[in-house]
Amino acid sequence: MAVKKSELYSLLWEACNKLRGGVEPSRYKDYVLVLLFFKYVSDRYKGQRFAEFTVNEGASFEDLIAAKGKSDVGERVDKIIQKFLEENRLQGSLPDVSFNNPDELGSGKELVDKVSGLIAIFQNPAIDFKSNRASGDDIIGDAYEYFMMKFAQESGKSKGQFYTPSEVSRIIARLIGIGDIKQETGKKWTLHDPAAGSGSLLIRAADEAPTDEDGNSIVSIYGQEKYPDTAGLAKMNFILHNKGTGEIKSANTLANPAYKDDFGGLRKFDFIVMNPPFSDKDWTDGIKPSEDKFKRFDGYGIPPEKNGDYAWFLHVLKALDSQRGKAGIILPHGVLSRPNAEETIRKAVLDKRYIKGIVGLPANLFYGTGIPACIIIIDKEDADKREGIFMINASRGFKKDGNKNRLREQDIEKIVQTFINKEEIEGYSKFVTYKEILEQNEGNLNVPRYIQKIDDTLPQNIASHLKGGIPEIDINSIEKLWRISPALKKEIFTCVDEKHNVYNLVMSPNEIETVISEDENIKNEIENECGELFGTWRDAVKDSLLNINASTNPKELIRNMGIEILSDFESAQLLDNYHVYDFLLNYWNEKMQDDVYVIKASGYEAGREIEYVYAQKKAKDENGEEIKVDDTSKMKSFEGALISRQIIEREYFEAELLALNELIEKVTILESELDEMREEESGDEGLLVNALNEKGDGIPKSNLNKQIKELEGKKTSPVVNDITKLIELFEVDNTSEMEKIVKANSELMAYELINKNGSFGKAKLRAALKEANENAVIPEIYADEYNSLLAYQAKMIEKEEADKTIKEAQKALDDLVLAKYSALTIDEIKHLLFEKKWMTRLESDVTGAIEQVLNTLASRVILIAKRYEHTLAEIEEKTARSKEKVKSALERMGYTW
Repeated sequence: MAVKKSELYSLLWEACNKLRGGVEPSRYKDYVLVLLFFKYVSDRYKGQRFAEFTVNEGASFEDLIAAKGKSDVGERVDKIIQKFLEENRLQGSLPDVSFNNPDELGSGKELVDKVSGLIAIFQNPAIDFKSNRASGDDIIGDAYEYFMMKFAQESGKSKGQFYTPSEVSRIIARLIGIGDIKQETGKKWTLHDPAAGSGSLLIRAADEAPTDEDGNSIVSIYGQEKYPDTAGLAKMNFILHNKGTGEIKSANTLANPAYKDDFGGLRKFDFIVMNPPFSDKDWTDGIKPSEDKFKRFDGYGIPPEKNGDYAWFLHVLKALDSQRGKAGIILPHGVLSRPNAEETIRKAVLDKRYIKGIVGLPANLFYGTGIPACIIIIDKEDADKREGIFMINASRGFKKDGNKNRLREQDIEKIVQTFINKEEIEGYSKFVTYKEILEQNEGNLNVPRYIQKIDDTLPQNIASHLKGGIPEIDINSIEKLWRISPALKKEIFTCVDEKHNVYNLVMSPNEIETVISEDENIKNEIENECGELFGTWRDAVKDSLLNINASTNPKELIRNMGIEILSDFESAQLLDNYHVYDFLLNYWNEKMQDDVYVIKASGYEAGREIEYVYAQKKAKDENGEEIKVDDTSKMKSFEGALISRQIIEREYFEAELLALNELIEKVTILESELDEMREEESGDEGLLVNALNEKGDGIPKSNLNKQIKELEGKKTSPVVNDITKLIELFEVDNTSEMEKIVKANSELMAYELINKNGSFGKAKLRAALKEANENAVIPEIYADEYNSLLAYQAKMIEKEEADKTIKEAQKALDDLVLAKYSALTIDEIKHLLFEKKWMTRLESDVTGAIEQVLNTLASRVILIAKRYEHTLAEIEEKTARSKEKVKSALERMGYTW
């Protein structure tokens, strides 16, 4: 079974996080990511001739496993990894870590345990990349990105800048137009990031570029990063994303650009993406701006000494190809409007019309800062013909993620589609001419200046508060509802003052929700969106989801499915098509992508595979240490790897499932009845109190039986007393006295006491005593308690029998389900996956969202209806009456004033 991405991420992170101890996240990430990288390369290339990497004996992950638990494990690991680096000429390319570092990993047993524990995490069979080559590159690369994101989250403000949130990277990658280029004879397209960090922004942009006939990207990538350790992260990131040919150089870009042309000037690139350090106060280190040999500031001006935002910006302009160069830069929103030297630079840039677009982002997106940022899109191609800048104010589209904000899938796609299509949306996007920017706003590019947020709050209407009635502006605020069903407006409201457009509610507020839900136009729109629109999309994507194979590109698949759902739901009036898009992408990230990657690697046959959960047993590892392993002889539960057992049960064994559920419901009722009996009789005087456990919240079976036996020991009757005496006399051989007792009590004649020879029999006497005890009566003082205990016992026995029946029924159903998994045909698997799993979930999301929208609209109508329900005069009158009542009550109590 191929690795599931979401399972891999959480598995690795949780395990590594537990072992981190006191090591800072910004440093610990290097240890973890080096091991992840080494594990992947070792699995992928060991034993292969002419491979991209050489993995020899003594320099593989298997050698790390052999070192586990040894007293010198740290030293051994260092030597193994160093040998690998030397054989592949990677010295200095990866983060500089030592697994024999007592300052960071502890000393003695602590270091041994920590390093051995880290190795054990990556030894997990679930991340064996030898058997996951069909999807390994994608999985491991994205897992690496996930790790960097998690470490960035934990590293705090000062150390999280090595990572650009993937959501922002994805936006830039699509906005710069790299996906539109074509392969040209003799032309190799180039992509550069002068502040590469861990390389995620470069990788996202490169992922958007087309590939040649051999599947190789037609773009070469080049990065520069100031810090060597972070450059090492980027190099590993390139390799793990199958971009090992990408270059990354370590040096200060502004002071010492690593990429120069044959004449010593800056090398020109076709595309540049960049997320530089915000408001860099040290940008002049190693450089005298007025004498910059690369002439980056000529014609623009020198940026402020303690703020390097425009220094980075102008570096990009200089490094871009002068004819077709395009770039996407992340900068603080302040660069759009700050005065003085930056204003001068900004106006000079605007005069050249290089800026094609600006996207204002929400605040608190980035790990190194909480200030709002923007994306500036630069395009030198036909810049002289450009008439304006397309702006997007995306500052309100995000979700909370811990202490940071995060763009949702719908936010990402809305930005991209709006920009690509140059769609002007009130309060969100607008094309602003250079004339308006320069002549009317003096070069100020502050996005909210041109795109104001729509204020959807309703002002209070003083006249309606004074005189009553509902103002028309309030009613019109629910335009979505009236657009679907114009008749609803008249059905709910009636105009009582045409001159001032004042309305009254026709019905009780409690009726509004029902009236809306039963409106025919509303019903038709629900049917349209849940049925027709969803059905159109489902039919459009069906073939692609039912024909996944090894050559399927999952990222391309979901991209196409997303574009299709946006298009198909564009006419929806209840749901926003981007909200529906969000349902799809959230489910994709949560579960669906795992399914697709599994099918891509193993085929639809994977639908027959089952994942078992076993009991654990103790064993010894390769170092003789005690560990817990699966006991395959004791299965605890199972689940389908692709298709849940719940789907199999509902689809094929409905009758058996129904019968089982009825039994479970019966047990639930019995449990409830037992709880009720216990609670009613658990007080100090309760009849079951003597059978309770120490906590007083349950009645163990042993306690119950003990108490019943104890009370039965208190049973009495004349017959029991006489038989007891007979047994005592039998022991002393006093037959004559025994005969007297028998003659005196005629009830004893009903018991068989005499042997065939006419003498009293010991066995018969004891049998008679047992029978007499059973027929004896509990003393009245104990009768109620005894009867309650018996009733509870009977209910408990009934439940135990039902539990046993459930267990048998569950076992029978399990056997049927297990047999069915192995017998599933490919057509059945495809049907179950598509109709019963994927589409059922998404259709449910759409239906639930529509219900929520209608509830919100109905609540809005009710709110408006109640807003002016009582006039000021009525409220004052009511207040006055209440005041008089209180005053009167106080006077009766003797208070005067």
